[in-house]
Amino acid sequence: MRALRQRRLSIETPEGVVFSFELATPVSRALAWAIDAAAIVTACTVAGQVCAAANLFSRDVAAAVTTVLYFVISVVYGILLEWRWRGQTIGKRILGLRVLDIHGMRLQLSQIVLRNLLRLVDTLPALYLVGGMACLFSRNAQRLGDLAANTIVARERKPEEPDLDKIAPAKYNSLLAYPHLAARLRSLVTPEAAAIAIQAVTLRDGYDPIARIELFAELAAHFRSLVEFPEQALEGVTDEQYVRSVLRVIYTA
Repeated sequence: MRALRQRRLSIETPEGVVFSFELATPVSRALAWAIDAAAIVTACTVAGQVCAAANLFSRDVAAAVTTVLYFVISVVYGILLEWRWRGQTIGKRILGLRVLDIHGMRLQLSQIVLRNLLRLVDTLPALYLVGGMACLFSRNAQRLGDLAANTIVARERKPEEPDLDKIAPAKYNSLLAYPHLAARLRSLVTPEAAAIAIQAVTLRDGYDPIARIELFAELAAHFRSLVEFPEQALEGVTDEQYVRSVLRVIYTA
């Protein structure tokens, strides 16, 4: 069964764009979890000391409150950071891992909540035994929370620097006229989204005309959802031109 586990997951969009992710190994996930567990314990310790200093509870009640705080903080910690950092916690960020939708779609809050709630089951009976066994024997190295939420944990991709003169000629870029918005866009675009955009522009001539229009419309809509530029910056700019402008923003220092 172990031999069936994949090292990479390839996803093909309806427009024919294929992108691949290197799946995180159980070992790298365990290391990320250890870092996160240390952060959670630290937060619980601080919270417990605050309660003790305030003399709000007896010793027994304080112990019970600390136990409850651990489970609450561990769940909220994962949900909050994975939503805020688009699939990453402190441990995942340090190890270069990220939670992704298994179909390559945008990660939804409901998926993040579900996978973190089921973490309580994955940790049973101790030291992530259930979740660890699921990762070892599932095809895409998924724990139970991932299987239920249709998510994977993959290594964050670092795409090679593209040839900007080829995919985004150095013409006037209206987005660069707003440096604060451009900087924000640069920080919000994920490596996966940038890689898809690069591949879309590179292979544009091989697409069916209708599929090409739909593909760039979806990419442009995604990038526009991250940062809203003034209307005058987008006047007369087609979806494909907008995607090219975004790529030059991303890869221009």
